[in-house]
Amino acid sequence: MKKIILIFAILILILGGSFYLWNQSSYSKETIKIEILGPQNASLGDEVEYIVKFKNNGTVRAENPELSFEFPQNSILEEGFNRIQRMSSSQLKGDIYPGEERIFTFPARLLGKEGEAKTAKAVLTFQPKGLNTRNEVSTTFTTIVEKASLSFALDVPSSIAAGKAFTFKINYWSNISYPLSDLTCKIQYPSGFDFVSAKPQAIDQTQWNISNLNEGEGGRIEVTGKVSGEVKEQKIFKAQIGIWQDDDFILLKEDIKGVEISVPDLYITQSINNSPQYTAVPGDILHYEIFFRNIGEEPLTDLVLISRLEGESFDFYSIKAPEGDFGKGDSSIIWDGKKNPQLQYLDKGEEGKAEFWIELKDEWPVETAADKNPEIKNKVTISQLSESFTNKISSTLKGEQETSLDSKYFVSGGSLPLNPGEANTFAVVWKISNSYNSVNNIKLRAILPEGAIFTGKVWPEENSGLTYDSESREILWQAGDAEAGLGILTEPKLCAFQLSVIPRAEDAGKEVLALGTVQVSGEDQWTKTSLYSEIQELRIQVKDNNQSNSQ
Repeated sequence: MKKIILIFAILILILGGSFYLWNQSSYSKETIKIEILGPQNASLGDEVEYIVKFKNNGTVRAENPELSFEFPQNSILEEGFNRIQRMSSSQLKGDIYPGEERIFTFPARLLGKEGEAKTAKAVLTFQPKGLNTRNEVSTTFTTIVEKASLSFALDVPSSIAAGKAFTFKINYWSNISYPLSDLTCKIQYPSGFDFVSAKPQAIDQTQWNISNLNEGEGGRIEVTGKVSGEVKEQKIFKAQIGIWQDDDFILLKEDIKGVEISVPDLYITQSINNSPQYTAVPGDILHYEIFFRNIGEEPLTDLVLISRLEGESFDFYSIKAPEGDFGKGDSSIIWDGKKNPQLQYLDKGEEGKAEFWIELKDEWPVETAADKNPEIKNKVTISQLSESFTNKISSTLKGEQETSLDSKYFVSGGSLPLNPGEANTFAVVWKISNSYNSVNNIKLRAILPEGAIFTGKVWPEENSGLTYDSESREILWQAGDAEAGLGILTEPKLCAFQLSVIPRAEDAGKEVLALGTVQVSGEDQWTKTSLYSEIQELRIQVKDNNQSNSQ
């Protein structure tokens, strides 16, 4: 009998415990209702507002509530918000009484690619009155990222010739009302791709940083390279744009394009003044020759050749193209079969030529860093084939020479013109100016003639770089390096040295040689060429005292 009573008591305890656990579960799931309200769809970068609502539908007070709201991954949050935002009981305004409802909002901007699901989560924990355990209710809400107001397109030709340089573009534009920062553009090249250059310069040939992109702003990346492969082989290029956030790359847009290795029909080359890699000089007369060869299997007919010139240094009013069509001051020249028979019909393996002449200006403004390291470009188009040719322009390194009695340099004796039969001391001032490119290892040298004496005085006294060789009688100024714009954007570089000349009595009224021709040389860092110029020899007038007395 006692065993039966004991078993019955145990069953009651088990049933009571089960009921208690069930009651706790029922309380958490049914008594407190929690939900998140928000947009079903949202555009990239648009501000969304999540509304968290919870209500006590029971008859027991929920004590010490705490809320945890988790924003969707990769959200842009307002200042003061964390990815997981926690709110204490006091922030939730204390206990939740039966029938009471509370609402809290959480703003954010969503990042992600088109069609991506972004999920927010809310968790509320509390302690039912009279119980020592804490209950938990939770819910989630998902928003789909709609088509972004971010234009991102990979512009590649549909076909390319193997081994031939070509340029493709990545264009981007934002109509998002919120500024995007820390953007990065990436590109994945196909096998056999050989990177040549990029504009703007790439970080590692595959990535470009875009510091800030406001609404209504955009840009372009140009990549030049070559692809090797078999004819008709498909090459896939993949470009992506995204934002870095906490060392994670958040993909916003991507574009994938395929190109086919084609059989080239034409081969275009260019020479300037009989050189395929000509370095131009300000004031040059340039003779352009454009050669086009049919390397296909069939004759080519009714071709049109267009030359488009780019460069501030061109004097477009000087163009001479006997067989081409252009307007006065135009930067483009057009040839067709009417004047050039090889454009009318170009047989297999045959080569044709178009030519023109144009002058470079002697000088043009150097106002900012963008004016430095100049180059001239010619984009040649025949049918669907385009080739761009770029040639660099060398700097203009100039030397100037003057004589001076100014005590700024030395205390001089005598006069200019020179007094015959007397020792006349004076300063010779050398100046250097440099136009477009950085020039290194600049030197000025001249031979001191008989009758002129180097006194040994040099200005500035220290680190002038000027020396005199008494045996060869050579005066050498090692002037060092010069940035572009020296003497144009800045003051010229200069030094001075003192000479003494004693004219003979029979030199009166004549000019005497005080210094030989000055040779100016330097190394252009942009064109990798040697620069050379001259300053004519220095001749100074000698006074004719007899003539002065007669007057």
